[in-house]
Amino acid sequence: MQFFKKIATLWRALFTKRRLSITRVEDPGDEWHMHLSPASLVAAAISFLIVMFILVLTLVAYSPVLEMLPGFRSEANRSRENLMQSIIRLDSMERVMNQMMTYNENIAMIMAGKSPVARTVEASDSTRQSTILVMPSEEDSLLRAQMEGEGPYNLQHDAARRAVREAIELLRPVEGIITEHFSIEEGRFGLSIAANAADRVTAIDNGTVIASVWSPETGQQLLIQHRERLIAVYKNLSEPTVTVGQTVRAGELVGYTMQEESTKEEEKPFILELWNDGKPVDPEGYIVF
Repeated sequence: MQFFKKIATLWRALFTKRRLSITRVEDPGDEWHMHLSPASLVAAAISFLIVMFILVLTLVAYSPVLEMLPGFRSEANRSRENLMQSIIRLDSMERVMNQMMTYNENIAMIMAGKSPVARTVEASDSTRQSTILVMPSEEDSLLRAQMEGEGPYNLQHDAARRAVREAIELLRPVEGIITEHFSIEEGRFGLSIAANAADRVTAIDNGTVIASVWSPETGQQLLIQHRERLIAVYKNLSEPTVTVGQTVRAGELVGYTMQEESTKEEEKPFILELWNDGKPVDPEGYIVF
């Protein structure tokens, strides 16, 4: 009972008004006064805090006041840079994943004895760009004349061809004459080389044998993984001299061309294909024949 009496007393005291007045020193009369209760003071404080909260929230949301604070601008710039870097990484990862998928699909088709499909850029592809990078100039014409003429810089010159071969450091796999050149439009993803029967076939560069398969169309096939994600496919071999997982050096014997057949129709030329990142590339751009 005493507890409830104390509660009632405190409740009445909370709403009991007090007189707040201001008096002059010379004149004991009131200059100003008002009546307040503890409950009204609490309500006024809560109202003030709510108004201040709304005001601060409005300033932060609709004005650049935060950028005036020391350190906030640098933190915002760092967050923006991190976001851009994350977007760039995601885009790069997507391109790498697409390349890896194309690479794996083409390798599986090669091992199955089928012809891989080269990716072509459609007209609506955003990666298509204008081939006109710069306007023709006199210097460009002079350089073209040096490269295509009879001078020492001619790409067909023997010395220039040897220099290119030494720079590329890829060896010719077999001695012979090229009968069919690389052409994606015609479905040829490599070079056909007419070589002597049972001739030596050597590795074009250091690498590791990753597959050795046979198919009726291309006979014995040998796949060797070289540096810079370059894969060489040797087709129409009579027999390989290396095994899967074996490491080979440039110029090392890896097999022999097919034996001589009874009829010309049955003869099959040696075929060399080069694949970079799952896409066919022209061997003549890497090897000087």
